[in-house]
Amino acid sequence: MSMFRRLAYLFTVFLLCIPAMASAQGRATAVGVQTVEQRRLAETVPVFAEVVTARDGAVASRVAGNVEMVHVLEGTRVERGDLLVELNEELLAIQVAQAEAQLNEATAGIATARARVGRTTTAFSRIEGLLESSSFSQGRFDEAEADLLEARSQLVEAQAREKSSEAQLAEARYQLDRSKIIAPFTGVVVEVNTIPGAFIQAGTPVVRLLDTEAFEVEASVPSRYVMFMEQGQTLQASLENGAELEVVVRAIVPLEDPGTRTRAVRFASSDLANTGNVAVGQSLTVQVPVGGARDVLSVPKDALVQARGGWTVFLVADGTAQPRPVTLGVPLGDRYEVLTGLNDGDQVVVRGNERLRPGQEVTANPVETN
Repeated sequence: MSMFRRLAYLFTVFLLCIPAMASAQGRATAVGVQTVEQRRLAETVPVFAEVVTARDGAVASRVAGNVEMVHVLEGTRVERGDLLVELNEELLAIQVAQAEAQLNEATAGIATARARVGRTTTAFSRIEGLLESSSFSQGRFDEAEADLLEARSQLVEAQAREKSSEAQLAEARYQLDRSKIIAPFTGVVVEVNTIPGAFIQAGTPVVRLLDTEAFEVEASVPSRYVMFMEQGQTLQASLENGAELEVVVRAIVPLEDPGTRTRAVRFASSDLANTGNVAVGQSLTVQVPVGGARDVLSVPKDALVQARGGWTVFLVADGTAQPRPVTLGVPLGDRYEVLTGLNDGDQVVVRGNERLRPGQEVTANPVETN
């Protein structure tokens, strides 16, 4: 009797599950798909890289003086031309006033010298006009000539003093203008090296400024791979948090490290600015080509499902998911070369393939191809 009751119970449960199973089979599962196509790709290997910036350095004072005010803190974002540090202007303003007074004095000296040149020229001309006269005096002529030469010499000296005074005034004004230390480029202050009241010499660093708009990627690439790279080439990279980005070869530095047999390669990337919280020194991985590009069929890694010791992908055909065993070739960044099992134009599932069953109804949603 107990066996009969158990069988009756199991039969009842089976009857109750039939509608739910039918309902589940009637609903199509949404999956993400990509179309298999022949693409020109190259075999790659991951190479460690880090974020660098094209401009990172100390901003120094060009003049000596006492620090009046520091306008920034560590982490302050500044624009090009923003005020960073202000020196006391009192002594510098006095020096400008002194230089202006000296220039005025020199200018007045020129006027005096020119007046004397005029007088001595007139006197010399008058005596020179008596040269054929009986009243001509050689002594007076020599004296007038000497006075004229002396007056002209004094005029030249006065003009030189004016030039010197102009230079001194320009220097004093330069010193005064440079008492305000401004940001040479847009960036973020990462160090502040002075405080109000401190005396600094010309050339003393006051802040360290990092240009966050000039982030780049630098990698030490083995020399044997550099031959497969060229300026302007686009490669794939990824941050430690998994964020994917494209990097473009900007420069291959023509200097090889004899110890590691590597060369520095600089990459530009517009994606870095959109990644958020990127910092100099942050590590990432760049997929570097290790051979020439060739035309291959490939699938994203996300399309692959391991089954019975091999690899399978799910194709979408007539609204259903159909498993297809594939033979893989070499890895190509975030993709794998497919040697057998797929054809150009096949639709493969790249999202939602983990729990698919053969023949299961699916709704295909295209996923953007990398």
